[in-house]
Amino acid sequence: MKTAQEYKDSLRERNIRVYVKGELLDSRAVIDHPFIRGHVNSASMTYALANTKEYEDLMTTTSHLTGHKINRFTHVHQSTDDLLKKAKMLRTISQKTGTCYQRCVGFDAMNATYTVTYECDKALGTDYHERFKKFLIMVQDNDYMVAGAMTDPKGDRSLRPGQQKDPDMFVHVVEKRPDGIVIRGAKAHMTGMVNSHWMLIMPTMGMQEDEAQYAVSCAIPVDAPGVTHIFGRQTNDDRKCEGAIDQGNANYGIVGGECLTVLDDVFVPNEYVFMNGEYQFSGLLVERFACYHRSNYGGCKGGVSDVVIGAAALWADYQGTSKASHIKDKLNEMMHLTETLYACAVAAACMGGPTPSGAYFVDRLMANVCKHNVTKLIYDIDRLAQDIGGGIIATMPSESDLRNPEIGKWVEKYLQGVSGIPTEDRMRVGRLLENMTGGTALVESMHGAGSPQAQKVMYGKLSGLEQKKKFAANIAGVGRTKE
Repeated sequence: MKTAQEYKDSLRERNIRVYVKGELLDSRAVIDHPFIRGHVNSASMTYALANTKEYEDLMTTTSHLTGHKINRFTHVHQSTDDLLKKAKMLRTISQKTGTCYQRCVGFDAMNATYTVTYECDKALGTDYHERFKKFLIMVQDNDYMVAGAMTDPKGDRSLRPGQQKDPDMFVHVVEKRPDGIVIRGAKAHMTGMVNSHWMLIMPTMGMQEDEAQYAVSCAIPVDAPGVTHIFGRQTNDDRKCEGAIDQGNANYGIVGGECLTVLDDVFVPNEYVFMNGEYQFSGLLVERFACYHRSNYGGCKGGVSDVVIGAAALWADYQGTSKASHIKDKLNEMMHLTETLYACAVAAACMGGPTPSGAYFVDRLMANVCKHNVTKLIYDIDRLAQDIGGGIIATMPSESDLRNPEIGKWVEKYLQGVSGIPTEDRMRVGRLLENMTGGTALVESMHGAGSPQAQKVMYGKLSGLEQKKKFAANIAGVGRTKE
């Protein structure tokens, strides 16, 4: 397994094309850019904790393929205990970073691809599963960070992939060769892509027979020829070029450093192709990935919310309001909402079971309810944190003002709270609250792993409405209602 430093060093070896605000970065210095550095540090935590005795049980496991000790982020779940440890692991890392550490998407993509390639091979006689196992062993043995790549730009949402004026709105195969395929298109909102080693491409929706060219799954190095990454903007991201206080979470950043990844006629050797026209299994791959990923949010957002609660409580301490009954009520409500999020992640894990491949899958209903709760409860948690924080967290002078030899004395004087607490400490906590409860962080809570409507559709299908009608009819002593 890699150490945190070995992970960072390995990223400098790539010949990756990354643009930030229209500027092409030096490939060896990508991880040093102020916009990207914090996200790299956050991902590094997944390596650092795996090399500590205290977190060994959560962060590592034994590969069912090789028997080697591996980082859990490269593992295929073999039991409900694996699923439960994943939820615990995600909350633990979030408590230490206060943000996204970016390996979850690839983790879930690998588990979904493992299970679906097995079933595809059994049904259609393909050999994708063996190919994927070889790729997975390589990932495990090298402790690679894999970026999951599902979301396509989609163009006109009223049209299916094959109906788009521009066929590149969905990633598709443009050429089949004896030794591989050539793909074209783009993947959007790519979390952690610029500090990963590989990307795992998946279709973004279930495809129809006449859309077989869009039913493609494959693995590509992030620096493969024809791949360009365009780094996305975040709220107040230019602060990352300034002092640590104004950044809020200076060491680890906010959310996951997403980008638009362009695939301009990229060649993929057959050994890294795991779906090539098998449209019948594209929808299953999407569902498997989505459910794995949606169940995560109770863990990772539970941990992030722990930090928000702690920051709100510290702020109350610093300004002398911690003993007020309404502050205690707000903190208690935030804790209740956080544990509700985590409970759904635990339920999705504990109620999971084996797939035909032997790998374990979360409970689909609980996974979708978990993520849908996040789209609502995070807003309530952050609203309460902002309520405790007050207007100053949105109007606070800058760190430059604090350091200014002429006006710094006034910032120091008028932003002080409880005696004995340095003004700088109060400013640091206030900025952390501001950054964690606004802008990009909230958008990601809403739309990461699928927008709310996607979860509504899933739990509408899975919750068993007809069976609920039978329960009521039997108790009431009436005949069945109309279907």
